[in-house]
Amino acid sequence: MNSNKMTARTVGVLFITATVAGILGVVLLDTILDDSDYLITVSENENQVLIGVLFELISAVAVAGTAITLFPIFKKHNETLALGYVGGRILEAVTIIVGLISALLLLTLSQEFVKAGAPDSHFQTLGTLFVATRDWTNLIGPNILLSLNALILSYLLYQLKLVPRFISVWGLIAAPAVLAAGLLIMFGLIGRFSTVAGLLVLPIALFEMVLAVWLIVKGFNSSAIVSESVKTDV
Repeated sequence: MNSNKMTARTVGVLFITATVAGILGVVLLDTILDDSDYLITVSENENQVLIGVLFELISAVAVAGTAITLFPIFKKHNETLALGYVGGRILEAVTIIVGLISALLLLTLSQEFVKAGAPDSHFQTLGTLFVATRDWTNLIGPNILLSLNALILSYLLYQLKLVPRFISVWGLIAAPAVLAAGLLIMFGLIGRFSTVAGLLVLPIALFEMVLAVWLIVKGFNSSAIVSESVKTDV
């Protein structure tokens, strides 16, 4: 198996890992954090919180890994955009990590709240802050930054012809949709888990999964890579 085929499969696996682990992490954590009595339920479900945090950490590493793995190929065409994609994906991963740190801090706060055995406004204030931090990082990272990174990725894939054009065009259309979802949620026009938000986010999720499967099964367009290598050598 040549190196380009291995790179394609690695990127495909990383995309699937980032998506699946991210969804599992959100499901495990948000079912607890969205509870009105989260200061109690978080402590009662410590293992679920820790497992959710682990999944989100795996997702963050995979998110950064996609760009780092693709960099050697992208830089031959446009090093500036290639570096921008790496930086953007790392920043996206960092926002995810900040969000999961907030979840861990909330776990500690919840345990102290239960030990105290009496209501205290300071606990509620800190709890609200930690939950808000996680909500904002989830909005900025997996929505706004994701959309910008997807635009760069789709553009580079389109220019390099590494995958069929319909996949690249799909990404170019889906990226603005998820950006619109993030902005609408940010300004309180739609709910994070509303039907409208789901419909706007669905295309980018499908794009990443179709791209991932294509890379694992078919790999990159080898003729496009050879052509780009010739241009670089010249």
